[in-house]
Parts: sequence; C-alpha cells; structure tokens
Amino acid sequence: MIAALAFYVFAGILLLSAAMVVSARNPVHSVLFLILAFFNAAGLFLLAGAEFLAMILVIVYVGAVAVLFLFVVMMLDIDFAELRGGFQRYLPVGLAVGLVLLIELGIVLGGWKLAPDAAALRFAPNLAGAHNTAQLGRLIYTDYILLFQAAGLVLLVAMIGAIVLTLRERHSALRQDITAQQSRSVRQTMELIDMPIGAGIGGSGTTGIRRPAAPAPAPAAAPAHADHGGH
Repeated sequence: MIAALAFYVFAGILLLSAAMVVSARNPVHSVLFLILAFFNAAGLFLLAGAEFLAMILVIVYVGAVAVLFLFVVMMLDIDFAELRGGFQRYLPVGLAVGLVLLIELGIVLGGWKLAPDAAALRFAPNLAGAHNTAQLGRLIYTDYILLFQAAGLVLLVAMIGAIVLTLRERHSALRQDITAQQSRSVRQTMELIDMPIGAGIGGSGTTGIRRPAAPAPAPAAAPAHADHGGH
C-alpha cells in the first residue's frame, strides 16, 4: 500500500513538472522544474529496485547536467518578448505536430492489451547473489551491446556537430609551433647569468639581465591634403 501510494505521488509530480518544463515562460523556472522531474524519476527508479540508476540520475543529471543548464540559461541575455513572439508565430505548426503525435498515441493505446501474466514477467531474470550494478552491466555489455555502441556513436556525432557549429577561426589567436619548439637548442631556450649578491635588477649593463625590447610605435599616417586646384 505504501509503495503504491509513493508510486502515484512520484508519478504525478513527475508528470506535472514535465508539463511545466515546456509550458513555463521563464527558462530558469523550466530548468528548476526539470530538476524536480529528475528527482521524482529517481524516486520511481528506487521503487522499481534500480538503485544504481536512481543514484546516477541524481548525481549526473541533477548534479551536473541540470546545473549546467541553469548556469547557461542565467548567463544568456534572453529576450522574453522575442521568445513569446516566436511562440505565437510557430503555434499552428506546434499544434499540428502535437495533433499527429496524439493520434499516433491513440492508435498505440487502442491496439495495446495487457497480458494475463504480465505481473509475473521480467525483462531479465534476477540472478541470486548479484547486486543491481552487476545485473545492469551484464545486460548492457552482453545483451544490448550493439544498442549501447549505437547510442555512443549518436552522442559522438552530436558532439562533433556541436563543435563544428560553434568553432570560429580566429587569425589573431596565438598558435603553437611544436616543431619549432622541439628543434631549439638549450642555448636558445635558457641562459645562465651569474648574479652578484645585492646587485638587483636596476643596472642591466652590470648584471647582464636583458629585458624584452619595447615594441616600436606604429608610424603615424600622413595627413591627406586636398587638392584645391592651385595655390
């Protein structure tokens, strides 16, 4: 009874927070509702006996991903008026896509039937003496290894695409020449100076300390003289 009540509480808050993620006008509030959804999903994982997935969801997604989302949203200068204008502009397209998804879900639910022995079925047998992490690793790296590798390739392509879209070539940036650095001799990279005690750095002629030369000032542009046709 308590487990069933906890399931409905976690599931209800999860659905409400997921709806608020996409309906909240303030992006910061959307991220906060997303964190609430992650916590309730972790509670559902605990009720299902998947403690490892629950802890991963809290540590990785709440502790890293959602916090990163929150920092990025708070650092961006978002024009809320422009966002509302774009929402009204693309509202018919969004309603059309939502209607198509609703029809597809209706078709799926209409043809779905509950098996008589569904409560006794398991996706994988519960091995005696094996904890949750070991069973999850066995499933991922044996039965679903191809799907796991495919998911990794999808994430790799997404990472490469993000780098390509955000990378900007800057000609003013300093670049490192590894070949020139490795080919230098010791005399070109280091110089030993015999510094007398108490000499200081004031007299560069006596101590032998050489400072980098100041950059030469840029030549002033010659003033343009207008030709008035005669003097």
